[in-house]
Amino acid sequence: MLKRTLPFAIAASLFAAPAFAAMPLVTDDTGTQGKGNLQIELGTEFSRNREDIDGLSVKETGGEFSTALSYGLSDRIDLVAGLPWSWGKVRENGTTVYDDSGIQDLTLQLKWRFFESEDERLSLALKPGISLPTGDEEKDLGNGRLSGEVMFIATHAAKLGALHLNLGYIHNEYRLVEIRNASRKSIWHASLAGELNVTEKLRTVADIGIETSQDKESDTHPAYLLGGLIYGITDNLDLDLGIKGGLNEAETDTALLAGVTMRF
Repeated sequence: MLKRTLPFAIAASLFAAPAFAAMPLVTDDTGTQGKGNLQIELGTEFSRNREDIDGLSVKETGGEFSTALSYGLSDRIDLVAGLPWSWGKVRENGTTVYDDSGIQDLTLQLKWRFFESEDERLSLALKPGISLPTGDEEKDLGNGRLSGEVMFIATHAAKLGALHLNLGYIHNEYRLVEIRNASRKSIWHASLAGELNVTEKLRTVADIGIETSQDKESDTHPAYLLGGLIYGITDNLDLDLGIKGGLNEAETDTALLAGVTMRF
């Protein structure tokens, strides 16, 4: 099971960022693109983790390159598609026991902002989605079967910044019997993020969250803390940078995130 530690961490991030919050955040906001508008997010993540298990020194390194497209079907509904490509390596006492890369499962989501207060400060959204088995489950890069999720999103915006809350449920199906027997199907997610407007173009962001462990044998659920910056070069082009740290042993020790967001 040691060689599955890193792939488990990668798989757990498929829905959490959706995978597709405003980078570098994991927690999503209720914002939509507007009818006929398109947004492209290109992000990369480099992660590092070290553990001592039963006398073994286990070192894990990996990363992900993600592409997410959001298209405004209406002013309040977006269609979101994402396809990550990831790589990972695991060493036990200096010996490589896992070294692979490839595409992960393709995700398709709908974000529906169903409520907005008159002053536009408070808004609520639902984001259901599915993942299609495009990744190679033999390499720990996918589930091998159709899976689904739904996320509740709340955003409170003010002059100085915004707060975002995510509460979600993920249902995973697994094709391989070994993984099915070792993995939880039901995953719960909770996270909270804040944004602070430092200048007209620069925002600082922070994010904290927890998610059910996929490992049936673990009662420690991965929890993280993230901090970062978003810089708006123009109204339609953002650059971002963040660092994510694990708050317990179940989460990856550290991860560096960077990306670019383009709107058309």
